Amino acid sequence: MNAALRTDPDGVARCAWVGDDAEYRRYHDEEWGTPLHGDRALFEKMSLEGFQAGLSWITILRKRPRFREVFAGFEPGAVARFDDDDVERLMGDAGIVRNRAKILATIANARIVTAMCEGELDELLWSFAPSTERPRPQSLADVPATTSESDAASRALRTRGFRFVGPTTIYALMQSTGMVDDHIEGCWRAG
Repeated sequence: MNAALRTDPDGVARCAWVGDDAEYRRYHDEEWGTPLHGDRALFEKMSLEGFQAGLSWITILRKRPRFREVFAGFEPGAVARFDDDDVERLMGDAGIVRNRAKILATIANARIVTAMCEGELDELLWSFAPSTERPRPQSLADVPATTSESDAASRALRTRGFRFVGPTTIYALMQSTGMVDDHIEGCWRAG
């Protein structure tokens, strides 16, 4: 079998990065690579991908319920109204990643999203989705960290003032929101 795949006790072949973690398995099976639309949902994913920078994604997944709670469900209008007291409240919350720069970026990004027209964030992000004609990865080595599309999307977002949206973060966002499908050939989720 392809080393980039694993067959779990349930007999299902999955991308090997899932490992033995039940939450990772659920995320792989139900979310990763599934098309996601809507400004609120995409703002949440963009924010969480920003918080993930330098950390493992499983750390963010385990903290996601608390992130959602303390960031008002990632409703951009609510987060845009956060003030210095909210920043201090968040810095004191051990249930999330307490990084001041990432917290401030999330608030600033929410303010940009609220200044956009309804659906504009969705349209902007999805405008960088690559062709669906690209070949399916055969191994983890075939999965890039960045692409010309993630580079271009990152530049477009930074031009608008968004922060923590580098090309690697944006490529991870593209993977998690189904703009690209990097399930390894042979994975049950491979389309």
